[in-house]
Amino acid sequence: MIGFPFDTMRSQSFVIEPVLPEDAPHLAKIHEKTFRQPWSDEEFHALIVNDKVFGFIAREEGNRKAQPGGFVLARLVLDEAEILTIAVAPQSQRKGLGHALMDAALRYLHNARATMLFLEVDELNVPALALYRRLGFKQVGKRPGYYETAAGRSAALTMRRDLKKSR
Repeated sequence: MIGFPFDTMRSQSFVIEPVLPEDAPHLAKIHEKTFRQPWSDEEFHALIVNDKVFGFIAREEGNRKAQPGGFVLARLVLDEAEILTIAVAPQSQRKGLGHALMDAALRYLHNARATMLFLEVDELNVPALALYRRLGFKQVGKRPGYYETAAGRSAALTMRRDLKKSR
């Protein structure tokens, strides 16, 4: 299997590779550390084996047994895609992994000739919003009170990036 090494990640010793079914427990562990309502191993496994779902995982280069640094899962139906979830382990945050994972997903979608990519993000997640805006996402909707937070509820922002087909 061929991974996607990124120059920005070499100093961090991570390589981006496709997610495998046996990665489900690792994804659940990272998700649990980064989301208030985490998904289970079984939920991740069911997504990973779905033929419409693809994903990438950031692994420590040369150490497949180490806890991965992060992952992204997305679904592609016809020519529209949706980021289902993306998470970076707390100890691996602010090292460019989120950008590298999104870049891998965008490359995959370019090759699949997708025309549009959607995602939802908590309006209070400032680092994620900054990343998505840098990647060209625009807000196209808002779901008030969608996320449960320690201080109550916050809105989910629906964002879209139009993907250009190259012929």
